[in-house]
Amino acid sequence: MNQQYLLLLPILFPVIAGAVLLISKLEDRQKRQKYVSFVIICNAILVFAVLYFDTKDVFVLYRFSQKLSLKFHIDGMSMVFASMVSILWVITTFYAFEYMKHEGKEKQFFSFFMMTFGIVIGIAFSGNMVTLYLFYEFLTLVTLPLVMHGADGKARYAGRIYLIYMMGGASLAFIGLVFLVIYGNSLDFIMGGILNTQLAAKDEEMLHVVYLLAFFGFGVKAAILPLYYWLPTAAVAPTPVTALLHAVAVVKAGVFAIIRLTYYNFGTEFLKGTWVQNAILVMTALTIVFGSTMALKTPHIKRRYGFSTISNLSYILFGIALMTPAGLAAGLLHMIYHAVLKITLFFCAGAILYQNHREYAYEIEGFGTKMPMIFLSMTIVSVGMAGIPPFAGFHSKFALGTAAVETGNYFAYIGIAALIISALLTTMYLFDLIIKAYFPIKKEYPAWYYDGVADPNKLMTVPLLVLSAISIIIGLYPKPFMQIFDAIAQGIL
Repeated sequence: MNQQYLLLLPILFPVIAGAVLLISKLEDRQKRQKYVSFVIICNAILVFAVLYFDTKDVFVLYRFSQKLSLKFHIDGMSMVFASMVSILWVITTFYAFEYMKHEGKEKQFFSFFMMTFGIVIGIAFSGNMVTLYLFYEFLTLVTLPLVMHGADGKARYAGRIYLIYMMGGASLAFIGLVFLVIYGNSLDFIMGGILNTQLAAKDEEMLHVVYLLAFFGFGVKAAILPLYYWLPTAAVAPTPVTALLHAVAVVKAGVFAIIRLTYYNFGTEFLKGTWVQNAILVMTALTIVFGSTMALKTPHIKRRYGFSTISNLSYILFGIALMTPAGLAAGLLHMIYHAVLKITLFFCAGAILYQNHREYAYEIEGFGTKMPMIFLSMTIVSVGMAGIPPFAGFHSKFALGTAAVETGNYFAYIGIAALIISALLTTMYLFDLIIKAYFPIKKEYPAWYYDGVADPNKLMTVPLLVLSAISIIIGLYPKPFMQIFDAIAQGIL
């Protein structure tokens, strides 16, 4: 077998394994869990093996024409995205084994859960915009059954909204793809862009509009204003799904695609200093404040974290929109930090729902001492999300602010103001839950109020503690990450 075909293994293996499980008659829970854990762990190992041994060659699987081809290639961005996804997918798997017991239809869930892993790796390993766009569309289709898992009225409504928004966004992104075919020297991902400068110079304003349309098209998955509504609506899905949608797979795929579009296709030299850059700087700043404000006024815990995700995704997009190496590096740092912190918060919310069927902030009064492991984890990552030094969120937010100041762009200063306002609001909506849990309004509640209130078993608590520990470590040691991200932003990796 050609060594280049090894690139396809981490993509195809979980997709095929998921399809096999879906059509199989494997109903025994323990055997199914062994099968799923084997597939997920083996695939994570495959991903890291490919990242380690890959020769950096470009692998063309199929060529439609001179410019259109299915192409795979691993660069620094691929390594970051694939590594983040693989580590968090393994941790999520064990959490989901316990959580999905009360959701039902476990075989269906884990089938699409495994398929999604492969599709996301396909996005990470894409070598050009055609390949990325193909897997981007597949991601919508393979996650739709996960969003609609409950199959009740709310789940079906969430599924319809999800599909409408994703298909609409893909249509806008497709416009960008078409114009890149016409005005690009190729569709490959090359730091600095692939536009034919002579052709592009004739139609700059039109291409700026096209970029903006494609930005918002991919921005649907990144939940930028006004295209965010699908994300909080999808909170009806099981917690392992919302954790992956809101922290790892779907939303970060949108961010990843925008990075490719901005830095590797259109190029920052073509976009920087134009009205289109200023427009997305303003929109990301508005989304940052909007998401935080909505999170503060939302009592439903998972939806609150969903709106928090909307805000934090635009932190990353703001870094991208600065169109400088420092901005991109800061955005990548926040992408990693947010993935770890937010998936932990969703797991905490899921554990509360799983154990006690409580979903709202006002329902967790006094739960802190009753569920010590859950609320310890929630407290640790909330401190990080709030950006309190030396925890993780502080470093990324500081890097974003510093990068914005360095640009000298007045519209970037609007983003700095948004970061400061959001930091205050984030502290309020996260610590509101912590205060309610540890310092209840009433000194005594009826005995029935705390019936069943306790930490879940190790399948759910151990992943939370592991993630909390990771959040502390990456917060204390940001330098290795920034060195890698700086190298990516400068085109070295």
